[in-house]
Amino acid sequence: MSDETLEIAVVDDDPAVRDSLVTIFDLEGWRVRSFADGDAFLADAKRTKVDCLLLDVHMPGRSGLEVLEALGGHSYGAPIFIISGQGDIPMAVNAIKAGAHDFLEKPFEAEEVIGRVREAVAKRRKSAQAGSKLGIRFSGAELLTPRERDVLEQIAHGASNKEAGRELGISPRTIEVHRARIMEKLGARNTADLVRIVFTDGAGGA
Repeated sequence: MSDETLEIAVVDDDPAVRDSLVTIFDLEGWRVRSFADGDAFLADAKRTKVDCLLLDVHMPGRSGLEVLEALGGHSYGAPIFIISGQGDIPMAVNAIKAGAHDFLEKPFEAEEVIGRVREAVAKRRKSAQAGSKLGIRFSGAELLTPRERDVLEQIAHGASNKEAGRELGISPRTIEVHRARIMEKLGARNTADLVRIVFTDGAGGA
């Protein structure tokens, strides 16, 4: 996918952040549109599709979380990265629960941003084409989002947070957020409980 031109959208009220990200993506040869507020992006999103969205958590008017909700959260067709500062991590975690793919913590390095965006797009396409590898048929499976199913697949096969994050193109901290949500939804007390639910209560292996 390295030679492919991706369509990227950046939504941030800070001109310096927008200019920095536009420059990073321009140098990669990708097409990028930037927006100073959520309403401007939402108006544009009705007409055009993007491969990846970078969304600031704090903005005048609609917050990043409100924009995420307006886009449909987990059902949005492209990976969404939440742009956050160190003090915004709890809000970024809430955004992940609401459907964001992962978060980018400021200040960020150009190579890291490019790599994570490229990986997120590739993983999203692969997941859309193949679907989850797990035959998820156990009680409560319908409560999980597609991303949570991907994470559960990794957990059930013994991957650590770091290994699962590398495979899915998201941070270990984001894996931990999903793990907690999965355990809450399925009523699991620990990882061993999760594995039992998946492989004993109906999936029958993968």
